[in-house]
Amino acid sequence: MSSEIKKIAVLTSGGDSPGMNAAIRSVVRTCAYMKVDCVAVYRGYQGMIEGDFKPMDARSVNNIINKGGTILKSARCDDFRTPEGRKTAYDQLLKAGIDAFVIIGGDGSFTGAMIFNKEYDFPVIGIPGTIDNDIFGTTFTLGFDTALNTVVECIDKIRDTASSHNRLFFVEVMGRDVGHIALNAGVGAGAEEILIPEENLGLDRLLESLKRSKESGKSSSIVIVAEGDKSGKNVFELKEYVEEHLPIYDVRVSVLGHMQRGGAPSCFDRVLASRMGVRAVEALLEGKTNLMVGIQDNKLTLTPINKAIKGHTKIDKELIRVSEIMTT
Repeated sequence: MSSEIKKIAVLTSGGDSPGMNAAIRSVVRTCAYMKVDCVAVYRGYQGMIEGDFKPMDARSVNNIINKGGTILKSARCDDFRTPEGRKTAYDQLLKAGIDAFVIIGGDGSFTGAMIFNKEYDFPVIGIPGTIDNDIFGTTFTLGFDTALNTVVECIDKIRDTASSHNRLFFVEVMGRDVGHIALNAGVGAGAEEILIPEENLGLDRLLESLKRSKESGKSSSIVIVAEGDKSGKNVFELKEYVEEHLPIYDVRVSVLGHMQRGGAPSCFDRVLASRMGVRAVEALLEGKTNLMVGIQDNKLTLTPINKAIKGHTKIDKELIRVSEIMTT
């Protein structure tokens, strides 16, 4: 154990994701197990600048493993983007006797932590919390599995209406510039087409696919659209395009939006968060810093934060092939 680390802070930043509370719980209880003091930072980097700290013990995190969102709240912080803001945050950490912190968030949160570490040589470990699954160095981010289950459940319900009324539904899902949610949920829900940024299906091919579906006897269809799809049209423009070129379809749009980020985390996310929280604290006590905890081949890994930010996640080509076969 590093003799220098006596008190560890934990904070959540950026967009919330299911599993963040489970990760907070894991960090707090691992600190208690290791007999290290733990402090919660409320409202992310904004709270760090303002000194919004609260001591946490094992009992402070009772009954939160099943809750979505983050009990520590989250906030964007423009001040932390400035040297002056980071200096204030550093002074607050020193004043509170905090020796290191665990940041749970996405690439924006990690960028702030990396810059802070570089400027002040302050020990930091990251835990990837985002439903988009767009962080390099980990097969899964916290919240991705829960979001998938939420999306599939919604699509199952939409399909009931689509079948009852012989309709075509365009369902837009989150994912920013990556199609992990769309591809996995599309396969899991049996969508007829999946539009993702990594594979430009093209409007002509989409029309041909929908024509084939109609000719094969399908009375309804579900098309999953990632919000970052490169077709050149948003989901409402796609609706208008199909209505113009295939008037045989009665087309509807459903944008799932932020419901994908809410809800109780799945068992997978709870277990993953628990494992990552333990490893994050252990890494700090081993003297490691500026690293992100990830999971690959079901084993926990440590990736330099700069690589986690700058690296690019790859879409599963095998799953794309499976989706093409399944939409036959």
